[in-house]
Formats: sequence, structure tokens, C-alpha cells
Amino acid sequence: MKTVLLTGFEPFGGETVNPSWEAVRQLDGAVIAGALVCARQLPCVFGQALSELDRHLEELRPQLAIAVGQAGGRPDITVERVAINVDDARMPDNAGLQPIDQAVAAQGPAAYFATLPIKAIVAGLRENGIPASVSQTAGTFVCNHVMYGLLHRRQPRAGFIHIPFLPEQAARHPGSPSMKLEDCVAAIRLAVEISLTREHDVKFAEGATH
Repeated sequence: MKTVLLTGFEPFGGETVNPSWEAVRQLDGAVIAGALVCARQLPCVFGQALSELDRHLEELRPQLAIAVGQAGGRPDITVERVAINVDDARMPDNAGLQPIDQAVAAQGPAAYFATLPIKAIVAGLRENGIPASVSQTAGTFVCNHVMYGLLHRRQPRAGFIHIPFLPEQAARHPGSPSMKLEDCVAAIRLAVEISLTREHDVKFAEGATH
């Protein structure tokens, strides 16, 4: 049976939960479009996250790998287009590391594009009543670090999806948007299904002016 690797992160930045892990763990063991989903948690630590990722890739040999992360402040599901070869942390990770202007891979290219059908995923989510958009930046913290590292490992189909705070997190950050866990789980399930069943992406305007 084909396998799908879904990763989520441990809590970071003072949070007690991370919606990325809470969502992907709900899909562990599910069979979607004939493929077995395996959810794994990554540490929010530069370097160590990629070591753990390598271990999971070696174990599972997935046909599809989607890393999921928390994007507090974003109002919708955001499917990332590109990862850049730089770690530039505005705060320390969970091990106290704070790399500034360092390459993720010393000999790697400046950037990688996701190999997921990103616009088809966004369209599918919207058609199912889930707010979604294409994101042009995965940041420069551990999320981008993992996305770049994943694509650098030449997985056949791979990418990264950011999800908003959960309501209980947003309650501690007045004014921040949130999304219910069940909607996040539904979004990831649909993203997996579309990624497994759609060979080519769709084409519509989803760029940004800034």
C-alpha cells in the first residue's frame, strides 16, 4: 500500500498546543485514496527537525509528504508555494537556537517550489467551505527550514501547509483569527486526497502584490 507522511510540530513560542500536530494526529492510520496516512511529530528545533524528518522518510518511503505548521495570525489554510534557503529566526527555537542569515543547506539552491498541486488544493478547500489561499512565504523559522529540507530531499510529491491558531489559542491572543480543529483536519484530509489523485495543478490567479 502507498504511504503518506504527515508531519506536525510540537508546541513552541509559549503555546501549550500546536494545531499542526493536533490536526495531523487525527489522520494517523487513515486510508485516503488507497494510501495509508502516517502522522509524525517533529521538534521545533533547527537541525533536529530535519534529522527526525530523515528518519521518518527512511522508515516510510512515502509517495506523498506534507509538512504542516502553525501560522498564528493567518485567518485561513495557507498552502505554501516556495521555501527559501535561509534560517533567520526572530526568536529562539525550543532548544534555544537562533540562527541568523544561515543556509538551510550549504550547497543548496536559493529556493524550491512545492511539488503539490497547490492551487487545486486551495480550490478544493474553498469548494468545500474551508477558507484557503496560496502563500508566497513560509517564513524563515523552523517551518521554512523543514519545507526546504523536505524538498531538498527530492521527495516525489511534497510541500507544506500552514494552519491558523485553534480557538483556545486565539482566546489568549485577542484579535487573532482561528479555525476549529475539525475544519483543519478536514482541510488536511482533502489536501492529501487531491495530492494523491490529481496529476496536474489548475491555473488561476492567486498571486500577491506585497
